[in-house]
Amino acid sequence: MSPITMVRQFGEVLLAITLAPLFVGWTAQCRAWLQSRTAPPLAQPYRMLRKLFHKDVALAAGATPLFRMTPYILFGSMVLAAAIIPSIATDLPFARVADAIALIGLFATARVFQSLAAMDIGTAFGTMGARREMMVGFLAEPALLMVLFNAFLLSGSTALPSVVDAYSAGPLSINPSLTFAGVAFVMVLLAENARIPIDNPSTHLELTMIHEAMLLEYSARHLALIEWASSLKLFNYACIGFALFLPWGIATHGADGGWALLLAAGALIGKLIVFGAALALVESLSAKLRIFRAPEYLATAFLLAVLGLLVHLLLGS
Repeated sequence: MSPITMVRQFGEVLLAITLAPLFVGWTAQCRAWLQSRTAPPLAQPYRMLRKLFHKDVALAAGATPLFRMTPYILFGSMVLAAAIIPSIATDLPFARVADAIALIGLFATARVFQSLAAMDIGTAFGTMGARREMMVGFLAEPALLMVLFNAFLLSGSTALPSVVDAYSAGPLSINPSLTFAGVAFVMVLLAENARIPIDNPSTHLELTMIHEAMLLEYSARHLALIEWASSLKLFNYACIGFALFLPWGIATHGADGGWALLLAAGALIGKLIVFGAALALVESLSAKLRIFRAPEYLATAFLLAVLGLLVHLLLGS
């Protein structure tokens, strides 16, 4: 493993860590503009993180080491996931080590620890949020696996870099099975990242909140790490979508050094700008579903992914 390769890997991870809060800030700005509200500054997520890191931690009575370790586990899991996902290049050591199945395992690990920490204090809101989070995850993971199986069958590999290489080498075309899988993936992305219509990241209404209910007992640097991990998770899901459905612009294996990486980074930023605006539009046009309608929503995503898989198996397209 050459030092240049390690520098490229470190640069990709650093880019993800830096851009994730900015991507959330851009989405919040677009959502405010679409709703005719005064938009918050683009750097608002950075300001919030800076303020939280300078505060003193207030721990709930009876908090165990699990409660204190969870923010670091969440942030570490999302950073490791960012190292596996080929966001700007495919010729990276970490991206070749683990496949997409291991990536889903990382997301599941973060979810389990966050739910356990929410129940660790014993508050009603934390337990309620943990139960709802596990329900959403239990229904969303099979749909995400079906989406990935569509891509695996078309590319012949379970590694995301190989999927990107295979798609980038082929002609630009509309694939019916990937179209169904793409719709299912967007639905899963909204559910997994606590976005409308499953959850609303900007509310603390006790009867509707899922993700925020698990964070009420956290403060200072612990809360900052969790919020940063949440923005990284949304960024990672967006990059997974780019790798599966919009791989053009990612520097493939054998691409010429620095210029290819600069062009890939520019393409990534452009995709994030468009996707952030589209995400804000979807959230502005959608209504928050009742929590009991979430299984129907995720079952629809699963069926769409299965339909895409059947289209590929039966029609070969």
